[in-house]
Amino acid sequence: MSRNRSGRPQVSVVVPLFNEAGTIDELHRRLTSVLFLIGLESEVIYVDDGSSDGTGEALAVLGARYSHVRVIPLAKNYGQTAALAAGFDAAAGDVVVAMDGDLQHAPEEIPKLLAKLDEGYDIVSGWREQRVDNLWTRRLPSRIANWLMAKLSGVSLHDFGTTFKAYRAPVIKRIRLYGDLHRFIPALASWAGARIAEVPIANIRRPQNQSHYGLSRTWRVAADLITVRFLLRYVTRPLHFFGPIGFTSVAAGVLGGGWVLVTKIVTGAPVFLAHGPLLLLSAVLVQTGVVLVGLGLLAELLTRIYMDGRHRRIYTVAPAESRLQKQWIGPRPVPVPARSGVLQ
Repeated sequence: MSRNRSGRPQVSVVVPLFNEAGTIDELHRRLTSVLFLIGLESEVIYVDDGSSDGTGEALAVLGARYSHVRVIPLAKNYGQTAALAAGFDAAAGDVVVAMDGDLQHAPEEIPKLLAKLDEGYDIVSGWREQRVDNLWTRRLPSRIANWLMAKLSGVSLHDFGTTFKAYRAPVIKRIRLYGDLHRFIPALASWAGARIAEVPIANIRRPQNQSHYGLSRTWRVAADLITVRFLLRYVTRPLHFFGPIGFTSVAAGVLGGGWVLVTKIVTGAPVFLAHGPLLLLSAVLVQTGVVLVGLGLLAELLTRIYMDGRHRRIYTVAPAESRLQKQWIGPRPVPVPARSGVLQ
């Protein structure tokens, strides 16, 4: 990755923080050293996600002291996805690196991500190949969740859960995040044709206190899997989801009702006495099927209005060159002093 001479940053590092006052000084020291050694114009964006332990005050000191540091204080604790989205929106670099602020991600691994990205990929994800977490509460649920995500999304990654990733800016800025979908960014990006790779990274035990995430997160991941599966397959064609279920329900109801009618004609048995439950079930199936097909049509209409109203395309054109660039408009951040580095 060669240096530019425009003065704007080539690399933006986004670090969401929530109650991490004890790690900020070491994190910033190591991060600044790595960026200086790389030799690329860089900026660091710290996002304070509503911390209450002095994190915001410590970041304010860094922002005032260092010209390459930008601080985004959020009004309250919105969660990691929102904090990352705030950092991505503010990032001015051609490449955006995201990492946690609790020192479980080693800043010294950033050159490895950038080197892989420079091979022509759009997203490079870290892979915690050797996990140090508890087997039953973290590692086993994580393996199951990663296997499911890989199967459902079609993206062959071993570790969807890590925040430590490098993105080309045009790719990450096209993705609108909400809920807890940050761990599914590779899956969402793959839908637009992004080229994705992963590299092994060290999994470091959290030095300060306990992790902010527990076993309950596994259930939220399972729920998000359903959302992502739907988004990847049916976001632009919802009738393909509701239609088959609705038509199947209608067909089952018609068959059940037809059988009751034939039985009535052949045997003359009282319909409600002999087949009341089946007749009621058939009517419910027909009504349910009609409602589902109607929902699918309504969703198709809403999708068309959304796409037309925002002039959104259902495709992404591949860039002419493997290295995507974007034009910087706005105030120019003061970069980290650049010198010869490992990625030239």
